Amino acid sequence: MYRPQNLRIPGPTFVPQTVLSASARPMINHRGPEFAALLAALTRALQDFLRTQGDVLLLTASGSGGMEAAIANTLSSGDKVLVFINGAFGERFFSICKAYGVDARRIDVPLGRAVEPDLVRDELAKEKGKDAAKAVLLQHNETSTGVLNPLKEIAEVVRESGKLLIVDSVSGAGSVELMVDEWGVDVLISASQKAWGAPPGVAMVTMSEKAWKAYERSNLPKLYFDLQSYKAYLEKGATPATPAVSVVIALQESLRLMAEEGLDAILRRHRDLARATRRGLQAVNLTLFADEAHASPAVTAFRPPTRVDARNLIRVLRDDYDTIVAGGQGKLDGQLVRVGHMGFVTMTDMVAFFSSLELALRDFNQPVEPGQAIAAALRAYAEATAQPARPGAKVAPRIDTVGSRR
Repeated sequence: MYRPQNLRIPGPTFVPQTVLSASARPMINHRGPEFAALLAALTRALQDFLRTQGDVLLLTASGSGGMEAAIANTLSSGDKVLVFINGAFGERFFSICKAYGVDARRIDVPLGRAVEPDLVRDELAKEKGKDAAKAVLLQHNETSTGVLNPLKEIAEVVRESGKLLIVDSVSGAGSVELMVDEWGVDVLISASQKAWGAPPGVAMVTMSEKAWKAYERSNLPKLYFDLQSYKAYLEKGATPATPAVSVVIALQESLRLMAEEGLDAILRRHRDLARATRRGLQAVNLTLFADEAHASPAVTAFRPPTRVDARNLIRVLRDDYDTIVAGGQGKLDGQLVRVGHMGFVTMTDMVAFFSSLELALRDFNQPVEPGQAIAAALRAYAEATAQPARPGAKVAPRIDTVGSRR
């Protein structure tokens, strides 16, 4: 018998029914006026959410495709770059650089810790002369460890150096504060299946004027991921190749729902849910992996109890309690459990998660009292939501609904 799952992995995330229904609308001509209007409206809305007046280009790809496009369009063979690595997706940035012949110098940060601005400053100070690094690459939200890097402060350091800043915010954008233009992020990547709450299949890439100047110098091979081609086609209301039309329609609907809530409210909800999740886990003596000073609002990683294999805990949650969480990645495979709370997530969803977790922990003979984690999480959430919102105007990005047949 089918039972609905509580999907608590850090992407793909839960997709609301109205977004799923939008993706099932009749197919439209991707070279016609209806798609052109859809693409224009979606681009404007993403510019608002990402706080940029620059280009936002939609690729039919995963977030990793967007990462590859960012490198291929701004760097050249032999260029030196600094890659700050504090998790599996930093490793991915490094691997893409090596595949394209980019001279990537890796700066490793202990897993669970953030990339500190002072570290970035110190490493940039080592880059002198004509062979100095041309770009800095890092993750905004390192999904594999549950760490949020202090991008605003790092961007200030990089901006002072004049280097290009390329940022993977695949799981950050839409769940944490992000101001692409004001902070000086030159290239930023995100993807539809994370905080945006749409099906997988669309990557978003922003390009600053500095990034386009770097494009003019770039000699790396690019065809499908040639961003200048995407920019030229966008001006004509199209994409160079056939886009994931149904995903684009779904993404428009998810952005409409997000605009109704308002960006400030979305960011606060993510912060509050993350805090509640951490307190619930600690209440049943589970060890948080990330430094709490830089804990992600989008995903929380924790270690399983002593003598409990993470893979077995994940299996029991899935098979016996219909709750889907993720394991560790790369070096942390088998050592961590990761629970996502990004996208269209509510406290009700997290209570359901903790209900399943308590039952699963009891199956492993852990000393858990009924409601122990739930009560702690609810208490933390109540305390957080009782606090006044930060001062500032409510942000309500634009979203024009095009082609709706509801």
